[in-house]
Amino acid sequence: MEASSVQQQTAYVKAVSLREIDDVAKIQSEVKLGNILIVRITPLAKKSVEDTKKAINELCDYVKEIKGDIARLGEERIVITPSTVRIWRSEHSIPKGSATSALKRRAVRN
Repeated sequence: MEASSVQQQTAYVKAVSLREIDDVAKIQSEVKLGNILIVRITPLAKKSVEDTKKAINELCDYVKEIKGDIARLGEERIVITPSTVRIWRSEHSIPKGSATSALKRRAVRN
């Protein structure tokens, strides 16, 4: 198959900040386009822990729905991928249950 006959859409890795609950829709649309997002959650967390929990729960539900992937990157960031990309996790770091469930449990605890 020739390279010219295969149409591939370019995917980007984007760093974005979650500053308000309305940013969730923007993040979802970026992932829908096939982009990988590194989301800094600290700006919203400094304003409202409740809104941060709500945003993470919405993002986890969305990722599960589209069969994407989501994981925490330290204390300040999460990474979200579309269904075509999986996040590698070492054997020792995989919690029981899905990654989405583990991230939600952490959001509720914080």
